[in-house]
Amino acid sequence: MKFWPKYIACCLALACLTACGYQLRGKGGFWPPQMKRIQVPVFKNSSGRFELDLKLTRSVINELVARTGAIIVGERSQADGLLSGEVRAFSVQPIAFSPAGAATRFKITITTSVVFSDLVNQKILFADDNFIYTEEYDIPEGLDYETMETRAIDRAAEKYARQLVVNLVEGF
Repeated sequence: MKFWPKYIACCLALACLTACGYQLRGKGGFWPPQMKRIQVPVFKNSSGRFELDLKLTRSVINELVARTGAIIVGERSQADGLLSGEVRAFSVQPIAFSPAGAATRFKITITTSVVFSDLVNQKILFADDNFIYTEEYDIPEGLDYETMETRAIDRAAEKYARQLVVNLVEGF
C-alpha cells in the first residue's frame, strides 16, 4: 500500500518535468523540412569595412550547415531557399580608457539587412532590415590595435552567424 502513493507522486513529477516545454535553443521546429538546398550569395557590403561581407557570409554558411544540415548551392535554380544579406553599417567605438587616456576597450557594431526566402513556395520566411550585432573587445597592453580588431571581427562574425541562424531556425 505504501508503494502506490510514492509511485503516483513520481509519475506526476515526471509528467510535469516532461511537459514543461523545455527544449534546446537553436534546434527548434521552425526550419521548413523541404529546405534542403540553400543559396547564400556573398553579402553586399555597403559598410566600407574591407572583407566584412566575406567573413559574415562564410560564418553564416558554416552555421547553417552545422545547425540545419542544409547543402549550400551556388546556383539559384538548384536551391530551395535563398538567404541574402547586406552589411549596411560597421562601427568601432572606444568605450574604456587607460589613466593615460588611451583607449583600452572597444565596441564593434555590425548592422545588416537579411532576407530568407522559400524559393519553392515563393514566400519570405524571415526578413530583418536592421539586424544588429555588437561585440566588445579589449586591447591588452603591448598588443597592436589592428591585430586585436581583426580577431574581434572574426569572433563577431561567428557570433553574428550563430545569432542569425538561431533566429532562422527558431522563427523569431
